Amino acid sequence: MAFTRYVALGDSFTEGVGDPDETLPNGVRGWADRVATALTAVDAQTRYANLAIRGRKLVPIVDEQIDAAVALNPDLVTIHAGGNDMLRPGVDLDAIGRVYDEAVGKLVATGATVVIFTPHDPGASKFFRPLRGRFALMAEITREIADRHDLTVVDYWRIRDYDDNRMWADDRLHMSPQGHQRMAVAVLDALGVKHDLQPLPLPESIPSGAAENIRWTREFLGPWLGRRIRGTSSGDDLAPKYPDWSVAPA
Repeated sequence: MAFTRYVALGDSFTEGVGDPDETLPNGVRGWADRVATALTAVDAQTRYANLAIRGRKLVPIVDEQIDAAVALNPDLVTIHAGGNDMLRPGVDLDAIGRVYDEAVGKLVATGATVVIFTPHDPGASKFFRPLRGRFALMAEITREIADRHDLTVVDYWRIRDYDDNRMWADDRLHMSPQGHQRMAVAVLDALGVKHDLQPLPLPESIPSGAAENIRWTREFLGPWLGRRIRGTSSGDDLAPKYPDWSVAPA
């Protein structure tokens, strides 16, 4: 299949956090950029917009990105939302699901192919494992939305490659470049798009042990908790990478 107007929506997952590239807007590449590049290899006329911003919860994603995406008249939309909501205490996932369902309906009404993602299975993560039940419920809500609207689903929950901690960045929250490449492959395969993407080599090992846990707490967990207390987000001062039609990055 060929798509020529691709819009990516969501949060840090779609913006590309964990896949650094200082030559690109916001300093990241990510799986969506990789998908856009692969689509351009199929049709050189392909244009790409990425409205995702790190730290966004589902309602702000809907409020800020859905109408903007519809206005671009895309033929392909990917959307990932709800990840930041699941990390908040007391989140009402059923309410989140209703908002998500309505938003997806607006995207489907454009006639575009819409791709949605389940959350991943955090069972292999010592830090996020206690939230596994919450992630599982959101995965099922997402599948129900997909069934209702006949969406293309990337079932992140069932991609066992992400049980390997080398697929994650050193913040333990976002995918590494290898993880982003694997996700790009999953999206293209789900769409039936021919491509030549191959897995990126994994490092033989990654840092571990007490010293690494202290570093992670100081550099990532502490600042993350601080933002929660202050009610701020890592994306507060950022704009979308590609707010209008752009050529996919090389």
